[in-house]
Amino acid sequence: MYSGTGVLVSTDSEGEVRRYSVGPGQGFMFWPGQTNTYIADKSEPWEYGWVEFDGILAKELVMQAGLDYNNPVYESFKPEERSRMANAIKHIIDSPDQSPYTLIGYLYIFLDSLVQSSSKRALKPIGSLSDYYVRKAIAYVGQHYAKDITVQDIADYCNIDRSYLSRIFKASLSKTPTQFIIDFRISKACELLASDEYTIGEISTMIGYPNQLNFSRAFKREMGQSPNMWRMRAK
Repeated sequence: MYSGTGVLVSTDSEGEVRRYSVGPGQGFMFWPGQTNTYIADKSEPWEYGWVEFDGILAKELVMQAGLDYNNPVYESFKPEERSRMANAIKHIIDSPDQSPYTLIGYLYIFLDSLVQSSSKRALKPIGSLSDYYVRKAIAYVGQHYAKDITVQDIADYCNIDRSYLSRIFKASLSKTPTQFIIDFRISKACELLASDEYTIGEISTMIGYPNQLNFSRAFKREMGQSPNMWRMRAK
């Protein structure tokens, strides 16, 4: 919410109707299957932006921000992160013609700022502690796989020891963090190679391999064929 005030009327997890006052710097979340009504104030109507998203980590990320059926209203305690989040939404709204992968990148920025700035941010992990760190590490890779990230970067982000990160990854996913990064990048490469929108060199850079030769070697090692061959067979 950029400015203005209004009211959100929303059902909770028990189906009870709740009413929330929402003003500048706040926001609210709609969940699938939930009944919601929102009404702008007549004298100070809302100016706001919104984004719809889904995915395997969507629920976990939102819950890390402390938002759920019974707590749908976002409030920030970090103005700089709230501003970063607002700018990310604005970019998505104002740039509909950009590559979907660029827009996904801005969505990750939005989600990261949402979690980092929420005053309701979950202080206790959901499930076991190791599961929480694995989910957090996966989310970090999803946001930064196009950069030159290392296992140490992930451990620093999770605020845990690198060797501990490796152990819980192996136990949870049967692979090392390094292999997970490679698998994630190659999976993204396969998605991009399925169309002719980008060259092999462009895809290489987009998934975190600035050197195309290194990308081709990694792809062939994991997929058993070159990116070019995979693209031809995918058509």
